[in-house]
Amino acid sequence: MKKPFATALLLGGLAWGALAHADDKVIVLDSGEAKLSLIDEASRTVVGTEPTGKEPHHLMITPDGKSLIVADSVSNDLLFLDPHTGQIQRRLEGIEDPYQLGFSPDRKWFVTAGLRLDRVDVYHYDGQNLTIAKRIPLAKTPSHITFASDNKTAFVTLQDTGEVAAIDLPTQTVLWKLQVGNTPAGLWMTPGDKYLLVGMTGEDNVAVVDWHNRTVVKKIQTGRGAHNFRNLDDGKHIAVSNRVESTISILDYTTLTKVADITGLRPGPDDMELSADKRYLWVTFRFAKHVGVIDLTTRKLIDTIAVGRSPHGIYFANSAPVYAPNPD
Repeated sequence: MKKPFATALLLGGLAWGALAHADDKVIVLDSGEAKLSLIDEASRTVVGTEPTGKEPHHLMITPDGKSLIVADSVSNDLLFLDPHTGQIQRRLEGIEDPYQLGFSPDRKWFVTAGLRLDRVDVYHYDGQNLTIAKRIPLAKTPSHITFASDNKTAFVTLQDTGEVAAIDLPTQTVLWKLQVGNTPAGLWMTPGDKYLLVGMTGEDNVAVVDWHNRTVVKKIQTGRGAHNFRNLDDGKHIAVSNRVESTISILDYTTLTKVADITGLRPGPDDMELSADKRYLWVTFRFAKHVGVIDLTTRKLIDTIAVGRSPHGIYFANSAPVYAPNPD
């Protein structure tokens, strides 16, 4: 029997036990306006907004599925929301520069990347509370995070040094750094922890890293500004947003090849979320103040929704899983 692949993919949050509710909203972080937009998924209209802290960039669900965490990087806090309605539950202050965030697969570690502070913070997580374990200096501009399924290793991209760093979670030490190219950003682990895929925002490709042997084994040509990933939950394909090219490429992660490009998009496609029926791919257009809806059966943009300035993270509870299945 296949089991869920336990690497945390941080595009729009982790879908641990999320169920559809009648009042579910699509939650979009307007990082340039210190607010979030709430969209009705069926009508594709904005039905409300909520204030956040300064520069909310990324978000993810808590392991129990009861809260959605928004990382306010400049306000130095975490905002906890109802994942279905977007209503504010509480605010946790004193979390410095949480640009990106993630839980380890076993849910015992919580990690934040401090992009402007050149630091990664590792916290113990007991199911309710966060306790700092160590603050790790990690220059320069750590941005995106993912994990190995052994629950011991976190990977972080360093945008301004062109590296991927591996962190040992039990000891909170840097195991190694590897040069991968110009401005690495989003990360995604292939099933079985075989390869680490890296979106090369300063290039036009995805780097394929054999992290066990610390080598770049291939670069898959995609489009300018390859940035972030979303698993399409079909056991084969993953989407990568090309932020400068304004396209989305579809990769076959079993063959490590590009199979298609989605064109005709608004400027700056960034984070993505997939509908529960796997038909519609939602994407934030970072440079266009819009969210788009792509029909994956035709690979065409079919709708756009005006939101706030610099929309970044996107989440809805009733979404397809973000994990890829393990191979037999």
